[in-house]
Amino acid sequence: MEAPNVVLPDAKVFSKRATRLRELVQQVPPLDEFLAFMARVVQAQHQVLNEREPAWKPASDAFDQALKHGMPPLGFQALRRDVQWSEDLRAMLDAIELHVGERQRPLLKALRQMDQDGLDALAEDVLKANPGTETTRPLLPLVAAALQISWLRLAMSLPRPPEKPTGEARALCPCCGAPPVASVIHNERHRAGVRYLHCSLCATEWHLERIKCSVCDSPGKLLYLSLDDEQGKPFLPVQAEACGECHSYLKVMQREVHGRADPVADDLATLALDLLLAEEGEYGRSGYNPLLIAGD
Repeated sequence: MEAPNVVLPDAKVFSKRATRLRELVQQVPPLDEFLAFMARVVQAQHQVLNEREPAWKPASDAFDQALKHGMPPLGFQALRRDVQWSEDLRAMLDAIELHVGERQRPLLKALRQMDQDGLDALAEDVLKANPGTETTRPLLPLVAAALQISWLRLAMSLPRPPEKPTGEARALCPCCGAPPVASVIHNERHRAGVRYLHCSLCATEWHLERIKCSVCDSPGKLLYLSLDDEQGKPFLPVQAEACGECHSYLKVMQREVHGRADPVADDLATLALDLLLAEEGEYGRSGYNPLLIAGD
């Protein structure tokens, strides 16, 4: 069976991610508090996705023309005013209210007290990958988590996957137009050893050839870096694919090594790899993880 070009998410994405985050809490002690909090947030994402019925739903044929003409059917700029993502936010805050520490409670309170215009401004920062201000920056990951719920739900509702993007758009999600958070090399039978980019917003995945830069398409000058343990072996199933041509890097999650490696969870757990590359100063990160807003 030929591996599919585009794979839509299913209702288990957040549940599997929360499980992986709980595993990583034990494996990465310096980040245990942060990863434990994110595990609670992602578990709340799963709960809201599967239990909340949104007030607004697109018509059954709403995306037919976009799919027919190869356009991203769930473009976030076009749909942001229609999708009631702030309701998903409030439901998510309710779900984590009793499971957060004193350090996080002011964040929940600030979001509950904010009017819709303020929330929309935060969503704009998330969707445009803006770091926000010193005051709003800590709020952005929670807003991003709610946006992910809404867009993943929309992606699940599509009648079929869109076409694989080509040309300059090949590094953007074919469903919503958002950038990838990382790439994943799968271990499932029908796509074993095949690499996919994983959308930072709706969790759709689309095929990208291995040994090719996701930014400039160059097949050469690629360097693979990882965090090694005391025995010199990779600490986690994550590599940074760094391109000597455009000087960008994107993390690669290797499910061939660990079947539960997750593009969002393992990215958060390997912040030390980002710091290492930042110190060297030669490569810039191309992946966007909205649960870790720049400068946080």
